[in-house]
Amino acid sequence: MFYYLFNYLEKLDFPGAGVFQYISFRAVMAAMVSLLIVMFFGKSLISKLQRLQVGESIRDLGLEGQMEKKGTPTMGGLIILAGILIPTLLFARITNVYVIVLLVSTVGLGLIGFLDDYIKVFRKNKEGLAGRFKIVGQVSIGIFVGVTLLLNEHVVIRDYLVGGGHQDIKSLITTIPFLKGNELDYELMFSFLGEYGKYMYVLVVIFIITAVSNGANITDGIDGLAAGTSAIIVATLAVFAYVSGNAIFADFLNIVFIPYSGEVVIFCTAFIGATIGFLWYNSYPAQVFMGDTGSLSIGGAIAVLALILRKELLIPVLCGIFLVENISVMLQVAYFKYTKKKYGEGRRIFLMSPLHHHYQKKGMHESKIVSRFWIVGILLAILTLVTLKLR
Repeated sequence: MFYYLFNYLEKLDFPGAGVFQYISFRAVMAAMVSLLIVMFFGKSLISKLQRLQVGESIRDLGLEGQMEKKGTPTMGGLIILAGILIPTLLFARITNVYVIVLLVSTVGLGLIGFLDDYIKVFRKNKEGLAGRFKIVGQVSIGIFVGVTLLLNEHVVIRDYLVGGGHQDIKSLITTIPFLKGNELDYELMFSFLGEYGKYMYVLVVIFIITAVSNGANITDGIDGLAAGTSAIIVATLAVFAYVSGNAIFADFLNIVFIPYSGEVVIFCTAFIGATIGFLWYNSYPAQVFMGDTGSLSIGGAIAVLALILRKELLIPVLCGIFLVENISVMLQVAYFKYTKKKYGEGRRIFLMSPLHHHYQKKGMHESKIVSRFWIVGILLAILTLVTLKLR
């Protein structure tokens, strides 16, 4: 909103109004406002949740310090959503197709998570929202994102012509990491299905959004883990957004130039401010949990960011923490079922899954687990950034 206001004021020669034309300035402002919103209004929301007795019900899994968390307010993801949405609406160009897609998908997945938390807390149903309804919601968001990226006229890549000039191409090209000539064309890949092959891209989008949002949800198991890991991931995506939306940097780095994607940086910095601000209350010992309201929305936002920036094939590296947490659960369940069928009793690979609980069972304090997972997340982020030039 401020962008349009100051754009108008600049036409009237209002002093200093032109600074709002710069993405870097608006990105910094979005991060600051987001951080302030979460830190100053977070305490009020936590008090409100406590008065409403919106406390986490804890199953006794035999983890050290676990039962002390009983009654800690959940649904704190509302704080994160406010910290993301308000600064984005204030400082981004809200008519930008990428900003619209990010806002709709973040709010949509946040609503799914909110329903899940609401049923758990107020209806006293520990199962929460039925799995099939969660999947339907995630698939619906995936269809919206996939169809928009596939068909919207403003979702293009810019090709510069020999001798000057350029043309915007409607293409489903994405980036293959670590390879020279690192482009994969989904339309070409699915060309064997004929003219409708390109719509297979929508299934790819649905899978990625569902997988990453669930990965963030599983990772949200100990204080500060999901919020800190997500902040590291989105800081990396913010770099990609800035260089991909800048013709000079994109040309220098020999990466796909995506017009209009620079506005995504505003969303990214608001996201970073919101998650870091949330850590003020969520770091050990947590005063509030984000719940599915937060974990599903931030995971979905990360997936959509990667898709917009044509970096979805980097998700296994960049979101390596989410991936390992997800795989640890799948391996544990599959091995337990296999051994129960074969030997009559289920056996386990890990002491407990997801993986962070395995280390808790081994006696490691959760603060140390979180710190080490963050360090691994930073290393994975650096490796992801290296792909800009290492081919």
